[in-house]
Amino acid sequence: MLPVHDLPNGHLNTCQICGSGELLPIINLGHHAPCDSLLWPRQLNEAESRYPLNLVRCKECGLVQIDYVVPAEELFFPDYPYRSGITSTLVSNLKSTGPTIMNRFSISKGKLAVDIGSNDGTLLSGFQEAGMKVLGVEPTNIAKIANDHGIETMQVFFDEDVARKIVESHGKAAVVTAANMFAHVSKLGSLIRGVESLLVDDGIFVSESHYLMDLIDTVQYDSIYHEHLKYYSVKSIVKLFSYYDFTVVDVDRIPNYGGSIRVYAQKGKGRPVGSAVTELIKEEEKEGLYNDSAYAEFVSSVVKSKRQLLKLIVDALSNGDRVVGIGSPGRAATLLGYCGVDSDMMTYIAEQSSSLKLGLFMPGCHIPIIDESTMLDQQPEYAVLLSWHYWKPIVEKLRQKGLKSKIVLPLPEVRILD
Repeated sequence: MLPVHDLPNGHLNTCQICGSGELLPIINLGHHAPCDSLLWPRQLNEAESRYPLNLVRCKECGLVQIDYVVPAEELFFPDYPYRSGITSTLVSNLKSTGPTIMNRFSISKGKLAVDIGSNDGTLLSGFQEAGMKVLGVEPTNIAKIANDHGIETMQVFFDEDVARKIVESHGKAAVVTAANMFAHVSKLGSLIRGVESLLVDDGIFVSESHYLMDLIDTVQYDSIYHEHLKYYSVKSIVKLFSYYDFTVVDVDRIPNYGGSIRVYAQKGKGRPVGSAVTELIKEEEKEGLYNDSAYAEFVSSVVKSKRQLLKLIVDALSNGDRVVGIGSPGRAATLLGYCGVDSDMMTYIAEQSSSLKLGLFMPGCHIPIIDESTMLDQQPEYAVLLSWHYWKPIVEKLRQKGLKSKIVLPLPEVRILD
């Protein structure tokens, strides 16, 4: 019997993949505002909605997940501020995705590639440059940016009805991608069934998600937020696709977002499975992802990193030093909220001039987001790199621009770069 993969809003008592009621608690991060619900100045005195962030693990299939679903319309609103095309490292990784898929599965030019949650079209531009027809599906106003850059994009949430309309207007797709959104979807059954109907008979569905092993190994509790309903291991995602007309034929570990897993699922049962799939499942079992000890160690490291960061900030402020932040990814809201850092402790967060977040305030903690030029002018004593998962290129660029501050990496444990 197929479990219900189209989730209701609110608290969940059963596993999002297999439907088991045996959910084991890992960590409670408290109640948080949705991480991308950035505030305009006029909203600072208004009430904010906050929802629980409880991380749990299914004893039956091993899926690590949060146990509360916030309505998608509240998370992915029209003025959603995230753009994939402004982080140089991510841009190169996304643009290479298309040619990689085409080469691996011998997909010829002129075929159709569809990207679900296509954002500003960065990933599809790689397919387009390689000679494929492309179509994006993006529910937020970021779709306009993609269309303006020549990437045809529908501004809508993807589901079975949208898939049907695409087949009618564009024909079937050779490949469908879902990069950094597959774990976000509460109506996952509708999405996968839609992809099934959209693909040709031997079509490829490629998803990318935060990888559970990287999250645990590098203490990425800050990647736990309401958009991310699931934290996939290879074993759990193979279980998910077993309920549909797909075979997981290959997987890659990729560096995106601090460590992700790219999963290649081919339409049809009984397809040949690459050795990487079975090898990674064995590695997951060896690392202890399916027993309690790995998670007890993870929680201990989370608490330790919180104490380290708070001590550094409090000591710096006591000495009269200034503390600011660098970068405002969604994960920053979880880190700041869990640690209790607010605008009294961190004066502002510096962002690059092309960011859509300038002039807004972080949810929950109300720290203002301003142009990095102010930080470069003021040279504060400490700058906490909230986009720490991309620290090397960011630090190199800021040093080239003349930043002399001590840069603090908050995770996996606090580290100061002089």
